[in-house]
Amino acid sequence: MSPGRLSGGFAPAGLCANCRHAHVTPHPRGGMDYWRCGRAGTDPAYPKYPRLPVLQCKGHEPGEPAK
Repeated sequence: MSPGRLSGGFAPAGLCANCRHAHVTPHPRGGMDYWRCGRAGTDPAYPKYPRLPVLQCKGHEPGEPAK
């Protein structure tokens, strides 16, 4: 199972769960993981920590998120 995915294919992170620009940081106390957008580092149009689930994103590129 990929990060951010639950059984049945539902991804609480939305598009970030399969975006190559996403960076996943585990919550230090076992809560929900932090999802950072890698595009935010070079383009201010993207939020650094987007509100989840992300349902639309012009910068989404399919791939595995970085851990």
